Amino acid sequence: MPLAVGDLAPDFVLPAHDGSQVRLSDLRGQRVILWFYPEAMSPGCTQQACGFRDSIEALAAEDLTVLGISRDKVERLTRFAERDAIPFPLLSDEDLQVHLAYDTFGEKQLYGKTVQGVRRTTLVVDAEGRIEHAFYNTKAKNHVEMLRKRLGF
Repeated sequence: MPLAVGDLAPDFVLPAHDGSQVRLSDLRGQRVILWFYPEAMSPGCTQQACGFRDSIEALAAEDLTVLGISRDKVERLTRFAERDAIPFPLLSDEDLQVHLAYDTFGEKQLYGKTVQGVRRTTLVVDAEGRIEHAFYNTKAKNHVEMLRKRLGF
């Protein structure tokens, strides 16, 4: 079941593209954007990542920290971050445990067929660790602009 506004965001620890480990609960006191995406370096995911990259100063000014989460291996995330100068952590969830906890993996429509995969999702976690906004099944095009509009800046 998708998480809803007010739900406690499930804690996790995941490896990042830079070799560090990121624990969501360590970011309490900050607002965090959790951006779940299907595949590093694919056209849509690159478009979204670059949108976050290009808006990183505006997001930081609103006290928002961005974390990208995919099922890609750390090595692929490292290439993605280097290739596109991604300034925020890209986290690897190869075993899908975090995706399942956030209900971002499962049945979805792809080119008219029902398949199993990552559902493009963005959640905003407030400073107390609760879901502030939940955007499931989003589109890649103009995603960050939509997010900024919905968040009011």
